[in-house]
Amino acid sequence: MPRYHKLGKIPHKRHTTFKKENGGYHYEELFGTIGFDGMSTLLYHIHRPTQVVDILNSYSVEPKIAVEKNMKAYLLDAFKAPQIPDLIKSRLSILINNDLNIMLSAPTNKQEDYFYKNTDGDEIIFIHKGTGTLRTFIGNIDFKEGDYLVIPRGMIYKMRFDTNENRHFVVESYNPVYTPKRYRNYFGQLLEHSPYCERDLRFPEQLETHDEKGEFIMKIKKEHMIHDYLYSTHPFDVVGCDGYNFPYAFSIHDFEPITGRVHQPPPVHQTFETNRFVICSFCPRLYDYHPESIPAPYNHSNIDSDEVLYYVDGDFMSRNHVEEGFISLHPAGIPHGPHPGAMERSIGQTKTDELAVMIDTFAPLKLTQAAVDLSDGKYHKSWLEE
Repeated sequence: MPRYHKLGKIPHKRHTTFKKENGGYHYEELFGTIGFDGMSTLLYHIHRPTQVVDILNSYSVEPKIAVEKNMKAYLLDAFKAPQIPDLIKSRLSILINNDLNIMLSAPTNKQEDYFYKNTDGDEIIFIHKGTGTLRTFIGNIDFKEGDYLVIPRGMIYKMRFDTNENRHFVVESYNPVYTPKRYRNYFGQLLEHSPYCERDLRFPEQLETHDEKGEFIMKIKKEHMIHDYLYSTHPFDVVGCDGYNFPYAFSIHDFEPITGRVHQPPPVHQTFETNRFVICSFCPRLYDYHPESIPAPYNHSNIDSDEVLYYVDGDFMSRNHVEEGFISLHPAGIPHGPHPGAMERSIGQTKTDELAVMIDTFAPLKLTQAAVDLSDGKYHKSWLEE
């Protein structure tokens, strides 16, 4: 996100000495992306961030593909994904390609002893159920239900939950995640026609600084492997930082829907983008106001995109027999649209209370065995008229 942010104490000039109050120097680190061309943040550590004691273990978390080349619509029940105590072990890959990994997560531990770093990709964690705090080495963010947590790759973090009832929809992106380009000006500021603005984004406010030596485990993900690194100093030892590379939170409830006289296409709901997929937010809104409008979406041929919808709350007007926590997959190449009777039911309606997250990918998705196990097996026939 192109927005300058600063926390803690930093020297007047970058790449210059920054003395500790009790003698010695702080250690500067450039935390950057896309080589030296992307967004970056300068951090100042109490200890060198490079003090590796040992690599304790390495193991694969590569998803097991069940359907390599899919041409079938699926309906999954995310709430049937098992609750697993550990934060990272609870992440269940369901849909994947070379651009992203879509996961479900239902951790019950309130916090893990280890620290986590994903070097494979940016993470967008949608909080469906639960509240807590995202703790990172460059500041903390409190989160609640309906929040998107956008965590840039390489971020060292923990999650602290208030209860053991948590449900997350997680997207791991192998390309940087940005706000939509058409909503930004030349300088990166969100424009007046954007469905949200900078004041809706919540950046880290509290910087945790621990001057501790000991044994600290950091789980580092790279190329679908987890490596258990043992460090000799606390990873949260940053006294100050500034730059543009920070995590942030955005609530789906702060998205301002764009409506029109007739049905608006899905791009008006766009919330985030990469160069290989987009994420949209369908929020409570007034329907179209043409006197003969049809609020239900028209049938649409997904020629170039796989469409994934995660149903969060509300009435889901265009679908029959779809409940909270369901996920639909409409593959590229064939049309999809309202279920029988949905179009007719929508005529004359003035508003919807639906809440959903949509992902449109620009390359086909593969299904894991977990996705097949969570599916009803018959969704592709659900448009047949009785």
